[in-house]
Amino acid sequence: MVGVRLLCAALVAALIWAAPAARAQDCRLALLLALDVSSSVDEEEYLLQKDGLSAALASDDIRSALLLGPGSVALGAYEWSGRRQSEVVVDWMLIRSSADIDRVIGILQATPRSQTRFPTAMGYALGFGSNTMTRAPDCARQVIDVSGDGVTNDGFAPDLAYKHYPFENITVNGLAVLGADPEVDAYYDRMVRHGPDAFVEYSDGYAGFRQAMTRKLFREINGLVIGLN
Repeated sequence: MVGVRLLCAALVAALIWAAPAARAQDCRLALLLALDVSSSVDEEEYLLQKDGLSAALASDDIRSALLLGPGSVALGAYEWSGRRQSEVVVDWMLIRSSADIDRVIGILQATPRSQTRFPTAMGYALGFGSNTMTRAPDCARQVIDVSGDGVTNDGFAPDLAYKHYPFENITVNGLAVLGADPEVDAYYDRMVRHGPDAFVEYSDGYAGFRQAMTRKLFREINGLVIGLN
């Protein structure tokens, strides 16, 4: 009887230790999208950004990438600007069907812009993102996707966010929107990109946002490593 009890205890312990690995395989990616709504982004640019993300998610390539891979993808989204002006737009959703993708797009389109007049506090925005990631489903990979057209001009820089917030298992990729700030491409490459296989995608102004976001999502969702950044 003692031997049977020990065997049962060992089996239970093995199942407990295996559970996180099984959950991680069920969800292959937690992807958190961070959209710039600082004062440098005017209303037309904001709509190009929001509509561009919606169109990217609706495209056949991204739908297939989200739905046909091994395991689910969890999506979330927030808008960021000043020190205390980050707000969740799409709370975590596991994407298992086209209807789930359509629901995310519907939320993005129906939610009004959260802020218009605050500066670019990217360090705070990244800290908000890392805290939001702690509420994500248990996934094999964790990625924050930060879009913006400028560099930090309020509060601390991204390197301090990476030092003082829990980023150990999080990759941060950037989407730098070119045109408003001549330093934005170098800044995203040097300061924002962080973690395993991180990269930066570039958009030719907000007019190119849809195409850049589509490329970026395809690469992130499929876990592609292309060249060196």
